[in-house]
Amino acid sequence: MVGVKEVEDLTELKKTPLYDLHIKNKAKMVPFAGYAMPVQYQDGIVAEHNHCRKYAGLFDVSHMGQCCFFGKNVAKIFEEIVPSDFVSLSEGKQKYTLLTNQYGGIEDDLMVANLGDYYYAVVNASRKDNDFAYMNNHFSGKCDFEIWADRALLALQGPYAGEVMAKIVPQTIEMKFMDAARIEIEGLKCIVTRTGYTGEDGFEISVKADKATELAELILKDDNVKLIGLGARDTLRLEAGLCLYGNDINQHTSPIEANLKWAVSKSRRENGGFVGDKVILQQLESGVSKLLVGVKPVGKAPARAHTPILSSDGIVIGEITSGTFSPTLSEPIAMGYVNVRHANSGTKVFLEVRGKQMDAEVVALPFVAHNYKR
Repeated sequence: MVGVKEVEDLTELKKTPLYDLHIKNKAKMVPFAGYAMPVQYQDGIVAEHNHCRKYAGLFDVSHMGQCCFFGKNVAKIFEEIVPSDFVSLSEGKQKYTLLTNQYGGIEDDLMVANLGDYYYAVVNASRKDNDFAYMNNHFSGKCDFEIWADRALLALQGPYAGEVMAKIVPQTIEMKFMDAARIEIEGLKCIVTRTGYTGEDGFEISVKADKATELAELILKDDNVKLIGLGARDTLRLEAGLCLYGNDINQHTSPIEANLKWAVSKSRRENGGFVGDKVILQQLESGVSKLLVGVKPVGKAPARAHTPILSSDGIVIGEITSGTFSPTLSEPIAMGYVNVRHANSGTKVFLEVRGKQMDAEVVALPFVAHNYKR
């Protein structure tokens, strides 16, 4: 997995509430975003990946940041730092959005749900300190902001996720993609959203930290569910064409360059009013010089991050940002930025791998079709 390396000493790292469960299940633990996290279990990354695509996988994503904000006109105030429309977001619904900076860059991508009397947000682990400081400063004196450091987050993903959840809590049967609700699961007060980052149907479940193991073990009683590590989470999200912050998007890439212009709501395109709006709206009107695209290398060798992308005449036109070998497709896949003139699907390119040029092609995303419950 990108950004992960195995080390022997994990004592200086933070531990999620499910750490002991991972050790009990013989997980290979690695440092990730300051935490000791399971990269894989005994079956290995490919087996875990395939199990999630066929059945259901349970991921520990408790390292991610959780927070809430509430008060008068809170949606309007939040809209000042994101390009998405939240004033019209109905109660019980969730939305993907982006924290932007004054240069039009992406500070982070996050999920935000309207739970009626407050909005609930999940941010990336590597960015949560930055995000919390940014949001706290923005909300100060305008509305209330709380960091939820005492909660765990579990993600149940896969085609059997709905069936598994329905056995435990029938209330979830009616939930559809991007629905959000406060639900009691076997007496545990949870926030449940029908979402995830694998391209499969699934749920993310927020629960008090001291109840996380109890909830995980309850879900794992179902024979369709296995624990899945960060390694398979990365291959699953790349097959689904989903960006990883720090690789595919960062403070210097804009939503338009990242092919995320759909996250800029129509009302915001017309009226602006958010941080970085001048840059982003100008890019929508005039275009950009580079775009994030899917890339399929020819052959079996995967192209990793920072691999140069060359045009047919040998000129460097971009760089791979994420790459792996797809267990589902049995071929290498990648994403990267290319000069906009070379961004059309079907464009033939070369990848410079270990000093040699490898044939590749620009392709549409995702590599594997999404399987959300609409």
